[in-house]
Amino acid sequence: MKRKSPPVTPEMAARIKWLLQTHMMQHDIAAKFGINPGRVSEINTGKRFKEVAPVSGA
Repeated sequence: MKRKSPPVTPEMAARIKWLLQTHMMQHDIAAKFGINPGRVSEINTGKRFKEVAPVSGA
């Protein structure tokens, strides 16, 4: 049985963008949120959530 990643919300995308700006590795961000690394890559390249601004996850 395949595990399914939770859907990425705009709030998650904002925190992911902030973590990318801190130079955290994409695979580490994916593990932190329990999502597929491909979703982090799509956010990083602007294919998803292009309009969302980075927000500190603190």
